[in-house]
Amino acid sequence: MSRIGKKPVSIADGVKVAMQGRVITVEGPQGKLQYEHRPEIGVAVDEQSRQVSVTRNSEDREVRAYHGLTRALINNMIIGVKVGYEKRLEIIGVGYVGTLQGDTLSLRVGYANEIKKKVPAGLNVTLPDQTHVVVKGCDKQMVGQFAAEVRACRKPEPYKGKGIRYQGEHVKIKPGKSAT
Repeated sequence: MSRIGKKPVSIADGVKVAMQGRVITVEGPQGKLQYEHRPEIGVAVDEQSRQVSVTRNSEDREVRAYHGLTRALINNMIIGVKVGYEKRLEIIGVGYVGTLQGDTLSLRVGYANEIKKKVPAGLNVTLPDQTHVVVKGCDKQMVGQFAAEVRACRKPEPYKGKGIRYQGEHVKIKPGKSAT
């Protein structure tokens, strides 16, 4: 039995969970999310105990994997609509800056042209200053994906450490050439 899959997911206060067929809808103060689970997996919402339980109808390896995955996704949805998710990025390098114009993030990170990234609907991107980017939203996957795309515009390089990195990320600096 899946250790994660068999744990019931508790529904936080202020969060509504509804089932319609195979579609789970979670609504809270931060937003609304939907997920359609696999047919091999069963999901039951208990309003009395404010819990969601996930079951499976087979012991196949693939179905066991979907069991834990479905439970984790539902848990992430509940946390996302209650509290939300956040990723912080740092832009490090001389002349490297970011600006926000409407729903477009513009990055000047050492290339001849500016890199422009359109902010997806449902995400809130802010720049407290020119060298920090904060990505917030209720969908964990969308927040992580957009933060990864921004970081991929200029990954931290290992000799000087310049580039875009997650806040708190440690970049191992390699020693350069040395004359003997």
